[in-house]
Amino acid sequence: MTETTLPAAAAGTWQLGSRTVNRLGFGSMRLGGSLDPNAPVDADRAISVLRRAVELGVNHIDTAAFYFGATWSANALIKAALAPYGDDLVLTTKVGPSRDESGQFRPFARPDELRGQVEQNLRELGRERIDVVNLRIGTGLDRGTGSLAEHFGALAELRAEGLIGELGISNVSAEHLAEAQAIAPVVCVQNQYGLSARREDDELLRLCGEQGVAFVPFFAVASGQSDAGERVAEVARRHDATDAQVRLAWTLAQGPHVLAIPGTGDPAHLEQNVAAAALELTDEDLKTLEDYSAR
Repeated sequence: MTETTLPAAAAGTWQLGSRTVNRLGFGSMRLGGSLDPNAPVDADRAISVLRRAVELGVNHIDTAAFYFGATWSANALIKAALAPYGDDLVLTTKVGPSRDESGQFRPFARPDELRGQVEQNLRELGRERIDVVNLRIGTGLDRGTGSLAEHFGALAELRAEGLIGELGISNVSAEHLAEAQAIAPVVCVQNQYGLSARREDDELLRLCGEQGVAFVPFFAVASGQSDAGERVAEVARRHDATDAQVRLAWTLAQGPHVLAIPGTGDPAHLEQNVAAAALELTDEDLKTLEDYSAR
């Protein structure tokens, strides 16, 4: 299988600063099933999923040090599965939030604590530099508020030292994007977004496209599952596809700068998710989906 025929490459590529990634990537949060500290995990299966993802052409993996349970850690699984890493593999992590051993979120990191979080990711992943680090505002799903300048400035200093390749921001507004860009280049914005969730970010998605910034939705499949289910199922039947594949294809159809990072710990789901990169929705399909979501 050549690089041009790898399934994850079917939707094309985008530049995260100096790095080129296929638009269909992988999110590691679900490798252990959930963030429940007591949830069991099949480490061998998780490792096989990661290796298979790379075989299918995935070269953009999203992770975080706070993705862990009692018996698993996303960073540790990634290292076990993929180190030594290929030159084309881009690992993206996020800092700001952290969790204690019981799984409870700690208070949001102070700017002077971000170096320790970056260094933790470096140790766990076995890297000398993290390709992309997102500053994730807030610890929950609610939109972050307030200034990010001091925190983002601290990360910009770590980038200047060579510990970080590129910078991104997560759970943010257009105002945050402008504030961050005044400090250092921003290569991606990572917000919750999907066909039927957080559509107030339609404008932010458009703004990112105008500025050449990748928009990387999380929970693109899981968000708002019931809201547009009937229309999603209708489009899925047209293409002999799954509902999740339609939602991912819709996400990728929002612009060439939009990346998808669906996650799973199940090999069959991985194959289905990656195959969504080749699913091209027609204008009729998009109208069907948009007519419903606009209600």
